[in-house]
Amino acid sequence: MAGSIRIEYRAPVNPLTIKTLDLLARRIRERSGVPVVQQGEAELCVALDIAPGIGAEGFRIESDGDAVLRLVGNDPRGLLYGVGKFLRDARYAEGDFVPGSWRGTSVPCHPVRGMYFATHFHNFYHDAPLAEVERYVEELALWGCNALSVWFDMHHYTGIADPRAQEMIARLHAILRAANAVGMGAGLTTLANEAYANSPVEMRAVPNRAHYHVELCPNQPGAVDLMLRWRQEVLDAFRDLDIRYLWIWPYDQGGCLCERCAPWGANGFLQMAEPVAGLVRATLPNASTVLSTWWFDYDTPGEYEGLWRFLAPRPDWVDYLMVDAHGDFPRYPLEHGAPAGIPILNFPEISMYTMFPWGGFGANPLPLTLQARWDSSRHLLSGGFPYSEGIYEDLNKAIFFQFYWDPAKPALETVREYAAYEYDPAVADEVVGVVARLEQNQQHGLKAKPENERALDWAATPVYDLPRVQVAEANAKANLAALQGVADRLAPAARNAWRWRVLWLRAALDAEIQASGGRSTARTEEYLRELIGIYHAEQAEAAVRPPDRAFLAQRTR
Repeated sequence: MAGSIRIEYRAPVNPLTIKTLDLLARRIRERSGVPVVQQGEAELCVALDIAPGIGAEGFRIESDGDAVLRLVGNDPRGLLYGVGKFLRDARYAEGDFVPGSWRGTSVPCHPVRGMYFATHFHNFYHDAPLAEVERYVEELALWGCNALSVWFDMHHYTGIADPRAQEMIARLHAILRAANAVGMGAGLTTLANEAYANSPVEMRAVPNRAHYHVELCPNQPGAVDLMLRWRQEVLDAFRDLDIRYLWIWPYDQGGCLCERCAPWGANGFLQMAEPVAGLVRATLPNASTVLSTWWFDYDTPGEYEGLWRFLAPRPDWVDYLMVDAHGDFPRYPLEHGAPAGIPILNFPEISMYTMFPWGGFGANPLPLTLQARWDSSRHLLSGGFPYSEGIYEDLNKAIFFQFYWDPAKPALETVREYAAYEYDPAVADEVVGVVARLEQNQQHGLKAKPENERALDWAATPVYDLPRVQVAEANAKANLAALQGVADRLAPAARNAWRWRVLWLRAALDAEIQASGGRSTARTEEYLRELIGIYHAEQAEAAVRPPDRAFLAQRTR
């Protein structure tokens, strides 16, 4: 136990180590109120150092006598991740800090431990105050996240000078700058044949079923040059940052079904991807090119086979493949392995599984689902970038960061570590049980859109789907009772924090929707309005807005 702490730093400083010291001191003060100093007497000394030889981005925590703990990073990133482990392992009370018992060395298995922020639909990343998003980026870094990617989605705008485009670039730039500040390599995403809203009609692609209808065909005269000019403008807007990844994406949107581009994934896509990769090398020399296979073979069989054949000689412009899909991990890569040894990253869906609106009913913890997905594909992977629509799947992010760090670490062990840190170690096992039942109950959605105004008769019309599992009602009652009991034992700071509220609100909504037979009640309205506030979703589109009565009434118009 310590009522005062001194932090010593024993290695050359750089911006990341300064940030790491600040994060350590701030988190201890915020969680315990314990004074943290860098000089003078204190009950506990935490000595930070860097000593190459541990392993890239690894760390070591060791005791040095009774009153000194040493946190040693292989490099500045490793020191940051060691601080994250130290903070998660500690115990906090008002006026007191108790270091955890974990000692040893830890080195990440996978080099790419990223996250993708979808900044659209007026979700959290799109509309929350930047200070909140920037703090969230810091918190992900403490879990071992070392890369963050975003997408400047061109189709909304008439060009890079469009004021709305400049506003979005400024926001994305700020988010990636915050990522760089905590040691994350920044990433940018682009569709191979992406275009602006006013793209030349005569150059437009033959659309697939998920087009914006502004994309260009690379085989139309002048189209490649125009797209490369647009892409250069976007790269230039971010070139002052440490950009480490540029993704080139084939679908959902994107693609061209004309005969000169087909099959897109093994033909037109590559015609456009190679010159884009050339721009990246010339403009952002530290960036790796990531070629995505999203939606391959969905509508056009043979795309994987054709791409694998193209990649067999290993072209020098492809640094990574990004492989994933809706549902199960794609079969072709599982059966044929990586072409020419190109490292593979995944893009796991942690936001949308069996809940609509996404996150609309609170937290969506999926440890067993994600464990099965990981176990099926982890032998192929060098890391990945989970797809995130907001903060309600915060626990799912932690699970994947730990998978990337230690592929053998069970998801439920991460759930326990998360619960001990964010809530209280005394309630961690109870939270693990609740999370397992919440996952079993996770089948949330809305009834079909009503054909008349009956949906406004809230007492008479079911509007929410009930989970379709036999134990749904029992699970809902057990979860709410358990979390109400846990809440009574939490410190006020933990009980009022958003990570607790999104979990508690999910359990409370489950129970209320079960009891009401899927009807909107005063309680569901109260709970959903609180979620809207947490997410900053007042202007959110349907996919990411908790479905309160204002949302539901809009569906009848």
